Amino acid sequence: MLEPYDHRAVEQKWQEKWEKEQVFRTPDPASGDDKLYVLDFFPYPSAYSLHVGHLLGYTGTDIVSRIARMQGKKVLHPMGWDAFGLPAENFAIKSGIHPAISTERNITEFKRQFGQTGISYDWSKEINASDPGYYKWTQWFF
Repeated sequence: MLEPYDHRAVEQKWQEKWEKEQVFRTPDPASGDDKLYVLDFFPYPSAYSLHVGHLLGYTGTDIVSRIARMQGKKVLHPMGWDAFGLPAENFAIKSGIHPAISTERNITEFKRQFGQTGISYDWSKEINASDPGYYKWTQWFF
């Protein structure tokens, strides 16, 4: 009799290996035409978790990124958080949690969920719009 397939163990094994070996980290793209920049829209971390609509949008770009890597391209596929503004403020009002705290918690949960899906983001290039090092340039621009 065959043993039941334990998908959780298999997924965890590969996700740990990918993380340990940094397989989705962008190699140094200093030269050549073998580069590809794949940018997804940054979600608002103004909810407790991702929903199926997020994954619907991100799956296509993940496929493009993976195919390009298999073809030898140096792929930059970052993720970030549109975490500064009205959605974060509204969520904080609704939940009664300070925006800095709720945003941090929600980003942590979103990243955990993205990790479970195995989407191939380069987390070393993560952007957070509520980070002062980021929004100071937005303020300077305006």
